[in-house]
Amino acid sequence: MKRASGRKGRSVRILAVSDKVVETLYTPAIRDNVGLVDLLLACGDLPFYYLEFLVSMLDAPAFYVYGNHDHNLRYTEQGPVAIHPPGWVNLDERSVRVKGLLLAGLEGSIRYRPRGLHQYTQAEMHRKALRLASRLLINRLVHGRYLDILITHSPPYGIHDGPDYAHTGFEAFLWLMARFRPRYLLHGHRHVYGREVTKSRYHRTWVLNVYPYRLIEVQTGRTKGPPAGRLAVRQGPPSAKEE
Repeated sequence: MKRASGRKGRSVRILAVSDKVVETLYTPAIRDNVGLVDLLLACGDLPFYYLEFLVSMLDAPAFYVYGNHDHNLRYTEQGPVAIHPPGWVNLDERSVRVKGLLLAGLEGSIRYRPRGLHQYTQAEMHRKALRLASRLLINRLVHGRYLDILITHSPPYGIHDGPDYAHTGFEAFLWLMARFRPRYLLHGHRHVYGREVTKSRYHRTWVLNVYPYRLIEVQTGRTKGPPAGRLAVRQGPPSAKEE
């Protein structure tokens, strides 16, 4: 009897947030509003008190990257000290396996100020992507695939990015998607007002703008053909066109 190729996994329900504190999430009734959540992902530009509230109320593994408006330095007599949101793990240039999914992250936006924190030139982001790539190659050896979900603050170049320079996407993300084929790239940075596109396909990857939040259900295990997963409940207001 031939074994079926691939495994049928289970569904992982993800709450992804970015850029804005949402009243329906920042409330003691959050569990009634979003239901069961297995995993929390944050794409940057969110206050620590909000992230700490989400993880304490939903009690799920939580991973984040910084955005260009995040200031995570506390200045002391000994100099600046990095601080982090309690209960969250920084994914920048890292990859982890959690709930059967392979996650990785890249922080920040295009450099539009000479000394802007968490800001990078296109060349600098390419170097960050190359450092992350070494972790993804290990994933392939150990887990049989490179990556399931890449979380970033900025969008990829030409996909959901903006006409102004500060919201230009990163070219390195296009290379990562073409080479390592994540099932999803989740980003923020672009605030959505009106019927803007927030879901796009690039090669085998769904690119999703999660501003200000999005609930997603993803199947674990290996999949054949296009990436699996249901956009489970809703993206936060306002509504957006998807294609």
